[in-house]
Amino acid sequence: MTKQIRQLDRVVIRFAGDSGDGMQLTGDRFTSETAQLGNDISTLPNFPAEIRAPAGTLPGVSSFQVHFADYDILTPGDAPNVLVAMNPAALKANLADLPRGADIIVNTDEFTRRNLAKVGYQASPLDDDSLAGYVVHPVALTSMTVGALAQQDVSKKDAERAKNMFALGLLSWMYSRPYESTLRFLERKFAARPELVAANVAAFRAGWNFGETTEDFAVRYEVKPARMKPGTYRNITGNAALSLGLVAAGVRSGLPVFLGAYPITPASDILHELSKHKRFGVLTMQAEDEIAAVGAALGASYGGSLGVTTTSGPGVALKSETISLAVALELPLVIVDVQRAGPSTGMPTKTEQADLNMALYGRHGEAPVAVIAPKSPSDCFHAAIEAARIALTYRTPVILLSDNYVANGSEPWLLPDVESLPDLRVEFATKPNGEDGTTFLPYLRDPETLARPWAIPGTPGLEHRIGGLEKADKTGDISYDPANHDFMVRTRAARIETIPVPDVEVEDPDGDARVLVLGWGSTYGPIGAACRALRQRGLSIAQAHLRHLAPMPANLGEVLRSYDRVVIPEMNLGQLAHVIRAKYLVDAIGYNQVRGLPFTSAELETTLEEVLKNV
Repeated sequence: MTKQIRQLDRVVIRFAGDSGDGMQLTGDRFTSETAQLGNDISTLPNFPAEIRAPAGTLPGVSSFQVHFADYDILTPGDAPNVLVAMNPAALKANLADLPRGADIIVNTDEFTRRNLAKVGYQASPLDDDSLAGYVVHPVALTSMTVGALAQQDVSKKDAERAKNMFALGLLSWMYSRPYESTLRFLERKFAARPELVAANVAAFRAGWNFGETTEDFAVRYEVKPARMKPGTYRNITGNAALSLGLVAAGVRSGLPVFLGAYPITPASDILHELSKHKRFGVLTMQAEDEIAAVGAALGASYGGSLGVTTTSGPGVALKSETISLAVALELPLVIVDVQRAGPSTGMPTKTEQADLNMALYGRHGEAPVAVIAPKSPSDCFHAAIEAARIALTYRTPVILLSDNYVANGSEPWLLPDVESLPDLRVEFATKPNGEDGTTFLPYLRDPETLARPWAIPGTPGLEHRIGGLEKADKTGDISYDPANHDFMVRTRAARIETIPVPDVEVEDPDGDARVLVLGWGSTYGPIGAACRALRQRGLSIAQAHLRHLAPMPANLGEVLRSYDRVVIPEMNLGQLAHVIRAKYLVDAIGYNQVRGLPFTSAELETTLEEVLKNV
């Protein structure tokens, strides 16, 4: 059968089903195929916190959205053009996100009376007019997969589990994706069970052939590769990029990297990834709790390693006392906070930006630290290197604020030239630094960085006292002297405030914008997409984005005062806006949401247009 081939510039696909239906794997494989073709990509995994919620229920729905295009894109897409719904729960949970005219591929085998009742359907939406505004493709995914594997040496249960590969084959055919890498992936994944390799490959090919032969799919689509800077790319998640950034920091500093971590969603993948890189001098320890994890990391820094600890919001709260100790000891320490929705346990698998106040102020006493935030999955690599640079150079804890959206999302990453990365080598103290030539002064500071010497324990003649009690200037002896305490507190604060960070850059193509949109962290993509859409409509608007949140760029105040209005979208209740108002006396307008989901570019576009009308 000759099928029509239609060119598209972009597509958004969402795979949705039960937690056990393999939607994350299916989406990941489709993304990998798409990356190989050279499209620009952005993804949004969305899954429940429970390991396995009740099958067929709304709380158990897991989804994976992938946006790919033949041009530069900034977000995973506001709404899917195609929804693959493996059961009624997946359909009901995602239907409200679909625009009219979207394609819906439904697994009709799961639309049983029992499954319909679980999610409150009185009758099947496939049999009434409730889906009249969409293009519905009923496909018996489960039974067709079982039939395709009838000659395979697998049980019926294993055959049914392969239905996600049937769906992947169908969508790969539908959007002209290469599939060789998926077949190689299946061979690796099930290498110990050849019968499962054969079954999943057969299911994938059956889905592909179904698309090729069925009359229900009369059109096949193509999305051409995007124009990108020349080089070698790989598809990467934020957590993976951050992990490789820490590995690179170890290589460029010449120091061992020690990770002390306690498993917590959504940061655990960093522990998993770093544990694979022992050959680069990376040592990982899964501690018994969050406090032990950060204590071990700080101890590693005292011993001459780059100490790192990873966690999410609840873990940062537990680590706060040891972070304060690191401030007092003035030792390098990188604390990675992959933010999630709170408070308390909150929504562990949903995103939020609500830990900014805790990162800036969440310690007892005057205990300032540096704070930086990556803007995208690939930027996590460079943010990790920057965090290590500041920690090592200025002997300070650095909090790296990622979030669930950035951590689990993925995009193409241009592999850097390692030699182009910053030189992070440090000089340890090796001899006494006192005027008499025999005394070691552990708090004698570098006049430029205000950093104290870093002396590895056991170095002859450099014995010194550490601990949480206040230290005397230069000698490091315990001191309760009021003037000394005032001096040390102010000096530690000055060490952070005087860290040189790049000026904030403003994107203002027309040069006459009156409204500036200021973001931080993962709001970069939605803000950029919204501003791009407004400019395409002839409206003038400026955008700036903060990576360094403590200290802030030296030119930020001047930039903010250059505009009539400053709008700050945040996935919290206005934490950065409060800081900007207090520090720069700028009446920033906050646009805030705490739904556990990233902003859509459309909602930001509408909000910003209203601000532009009222300037």
